[in-house]
Amino acid sequence: MYVDFNKMPENSRVWVYQAERTLNEQEASQLKRRLTAFCEGWNTHGNLMPTSFDLIENQIILLAVDESNLGASGCSIDSSVRVLRQLEASLGVDLTNQGKVSYKNNQTIKVSPALGIKQKVLAGEISVDTEVINPLIKEKSHLNQLWIPAKSSWLNKFFPN
Repeated sequence: MYVDFNKMPENSRVWVYQAERTLNEQEASQLKRRLTAFCEGWNTHGNLMPTSFDLIENQIILLAVDESNLGASGCSIDSSVRVLRQLEASLGVDLTNQGKVSYKNNQTIKVSPALGIKQKVLAGEISVDTEVINPLIKEKSHLNQLWIPAKSSWLNKFFPN
């Protein structure tokens, strides 16, 4: 069952998905409609779970489930990924590929393949203080750490000590 994201418990499990580009208003509206409908029926073994999502800057998707009564099963998680893949196809945007890094450049979200991120650091596009998405976020209470300085992430290995 869909619950407003702000009303989800702080211990709700969260998955972070990153689009490689900003969605336009029509695309964002389509995504919101589809995810709301999905959350209304998201269940584990036939039991509805309190679920929600948030779309940040029309580019970052936070999908949340309250597991306090029922844990999300593998099948229920697979169903969420299936919906995101359907959205990928209809919107022409990559959402589920985890091999990318999102960072802020002049308050604009940029997304780059992880394999080429070292070149962005060496070119000075990403500095020690550049905010990057923290891929370790697993629950809503940690969303205050969604954006962290690159020096506090795995990218730190690319900066001189």
